[in-house]
Amino acid sequence: MRPTPLPTFKRLLRITAIGAALSLPGCALFTDAPHYRGIAVSDHDLKELTVGTSSQADAQALLGPPTFHEQFNDNNWVYVSQVTKMRIGQTEGVSKQQVVTLSFDNAGVLRKISKDDLKNRVNVAMDSSQTPVPGGSASILQQIVGGVGSYNPGLGGAGATAAGSGIGADALGGPSSSGGSGL
Repeated sequence: MRPTPLPTFKRLLRITAIGAALSLPGCALFTDAPHYRGIAVSDHDLKELTVGTSSQADAQALLGPPTFHEQFNDNNWVYVSQVTKMRIGQTEGVSKQQVVTLSFDNAGVLRKISKDDLKNRVNVAMDSSQTPVPGGSASILQQIVGGVGSYNPGLGGAGATAAGSGIGADALGGPSSSGGSGL
């Protein structure tokens, strides 16, 4: 006895389900790998630093140079590390962050160690207003037409000579071809 064929809709649904199940593992091929940025400071490294005795030289020898110094206190060294990953819309998102701050006194001796992560972050909203610029704003047509005639193949070109570029050779460190100062 022959099996009865499935109706077209059920057959199409079954093929779609099998195709989706087979393609899902392949989606992992298209995900972006995480990006590691900055200097990750481990707890083991922090245990080797002793408050009251370790110096700036000790910290730099152990951890390397800091990511940055605080702007208003050069004795605070900040080490930042992040793990970022691409999100929808090709924007990077921070999935893990660590900020270690080493505070030194004026003699360069370690006084305090603080460690923060994403739980302690402060969200800062961007200001939506715009800074006024002299001259207003140019339309697309003005930008295109405004650039006409400003192309100068003699400046910065690989085959440009000092005389052909409008710059005297003496400005470039050699004798001037026109006999003048060149500028």
